[in-house]
Amino acid sequence: MDAPPPYVDEFRPVPDVLAHLAGRWRVERTVLDLASGDEGRFEGVAAFGPMSTEGGPAPDGGLLYSESGMFTWQGVARPAERTLRFLPGARPGTADVRFADGRPFHDLDLTSGRYVTDHPCAADLYRGEFTVRDADHWRSVWRVGGPAKDLLLTTDYAREC
Repeated sequence: MDAPPPYVDEFRPVPDVLAHLAGRWRVERTVLDLASGDEGRFEGVAAFGPMSTEGGPAPDGGLLYSESGMFTWQGVARPAERTLRFLPGARPGTADVRFADGRPFHDLDLTSGRYVTDHPCAADLYRGEFTVRDADHWRSVWRVGGPAKDLLLTTDYAREC
């Protein structure tokens, strides 16, 4: 993957998150277990495409996020994939991110180029920070803490041409 621009304190505002994310992205993710020091890596692709119903595109203008690739943990590589739904948010230009089954995940507002959000999950708390570097590079960093988890997941996205 091309190296993204350095992550400094300058962010690129995004007036419409769904329009910005639409398309295909190369994905590189590191997963660090802060308690044990174990590290994993995911490499793959992600596509943000129109959600569809049996009769054609979904009327709400949302995007279906489909990610697939290989995840390597403790020397073992396995295929991995996930699907999320990015729906129009409560305010223009924002998104309501949901799991594939429709359960709420988090909101997303990149109008300043940077956004922090939380997702409580049982006894764990996921805190995500999203930053946009330029039209073709963005990053998410999730810190996951709980009784049995202490993880840092850093994902870099580079737009495929």
